[in-house]
Amino acid sequence: MATGALVSNSQLNRRIDAVLGAGRGIFAFAIIALGIETLVCAHLPREPLGAGYKAIAVLPWLPAIPWLALAGGVVWTACGIALMFRLWRRGSAFLLGALYTVVTLIVIVPRYAARPGDMGLRTVVFEPLALACIAFLLPGCEAVPAWLGRVSRIVFAVAMVVFGVDHFLGLTGIGALIPHWIPWHVFWVAFFGAVFIVAGVGIGLGRFERWSWVAIGLMFAVWVVTLHVPRTMGWLGIPGAITDPDEWSSLFIAVGLWGGPWAVARELARAE
Repeated sequence: MATGALVSNSQLNRRIDAVLGAGRGIFAFAIIALGIETLVCAHLPREPLGAGYKAIAVLPWLPAIPWLALAGGVVWTACGIALMFRLWRRGSAFLLGALYTVVTLIVIVPRYAARPGDMGLRTVVFEPLALACIAFLLPGCEAVPAWLGRVSRIVFAVAMVVFGVDHFLGLTGIGALIPHWIPWHVFWVAFFGAVFIVAGVGIGLGRFERWSWVAIGLMFAVWVVTLHVPRTMGWLGIPGAITDPDEWSSLFIAVGLWGGPWAVARELARAE
C-alpha cells in the first residue's frame, strides 16, 4: 500500500512538474510579445491614467520617446528569446529585470509619489516590478545572488499584497470587468484578493512558498482565459477592444504573471 502511494505521489509530482515546466516558455512568450508590441506602438504617444506624463500606448511605464521605445522593444524581444536558451538565460534575465526596475523607479515611482491614492497608477508601478522580480528569480537559486533573490521575493510579495488590498478597495469597479456569464462578481473579486494577500505573505515569509507561486500563476491563467483573451478578441462587445493597445498589453502582462510564477515554482522544486 505504501509503495503504491509513493508511486502515485511520484507520478503526480511529475505531472505537476510538467505543467510548471511550461512556465518559462509562457513567460518568454509574454516578454517577446510585449517587446514586439512596443516596437509596433512606438509612434503612438498618449497620456495614460491621468498621470500627467506621456507614455507609449502599450507600456504606460515607458516614456513616449520613439527611439527609446524602439530600443526597449528590441532589447525586450531579444531577452524573451534568450530566456529559452540555458547559455543566455542568466544574462538576459538579469538585463530584463534591471531594465524594468530602472524604468519603474525613475519614471513611474516619482509620479506615483505625487498621487499615492491612484489605484491605476499603483498597478502601473507594481506590474513591471513584479515582472522584474520574476526575471531575477528565473535562473534558479544557484545562479542568483542570495541578496537579490531575497529582495526579489520581498518586492514580489509586497506587489501581490498590494494587488490583493486593491481588489478589496475596488470590489465594485473590478467586479464590473468580469464577464456577465460568471456569477457572483463581488465574491470572486474578494476571493482572488484574499488569495493575492495569502500567497504574497507566504512568499515573503517563505512558508508554502512553492504553492504560493503556483496559486498566483493559476489565478492569472484563469484570468487570461476567462477575461483577457475574450476582451482582446472583442468577444465581450467592448468597442475597439481588438485594436486597443491597452487590451493587448494587459493580456501579455497577465500571461507573464501566469507563466513566470510557475517557472519560479519549478525552480524551487528543483532546489529542494
